Amino acid sequence: MTHLPDGSASASSASTVSSVSDAPDEDPIRLLAVREDPLSLDEVYAAVGDDAAGGIALFVGTVRDHDDGRPVTSLHYSAHPGAAAELRRVAEKVAADFPVRALAAVHRTGRLAVGEVAVVAAVSCPHRAEAFAACERLVEDLKHEVPVWKHQFFADGDEEWVGAC
Repeated sequence: MTHLPDGSASASSASTVSSVSDAPDEDPIRLLAVREDPLSLDEVYAAVGDDAAGGIALFVGTVRDHDDGRPVTSLHYSAHPGAAAELRRVAEKVAADFPVRALAAVHRTGRLAVGEVAVVAAVSCPHRAEAFAACERLVEDLKHEVPVWKHQFFADGDEEWVGAC
């Protein structure tokens, strides 16, 4: 169960798209999910494997121990029920704008401790520069457009919502 900034709750959503294929007209979006379970780098990396790709860019976002000079003890991520659909929209735009062979992105919800993985994104493309650029765009757009909110907890007992409306 995911808790939203307004105190309401929603069920976690996940979307997994089929496995690797050499067919160029097949959907390059291989794995998308917003879920409470711990994330696997191996799962995301495997999802973007493609024999026609010369480069794979993989991004791993983790919970850091500070924010703006204040010690952070944990985070709680909440997602809107439509977060998976927005993640798909973002992924489709990246796949349309770059020569993507395969793309995957998974965002965690729930309580995370310092050091835990919060988001994993990967993109494979024919060349490394394209893979880097597409992966950066995927992560930036995910962060700015997918309705996932971060609730930070500080060592002094204070807390704050980040990115919540």
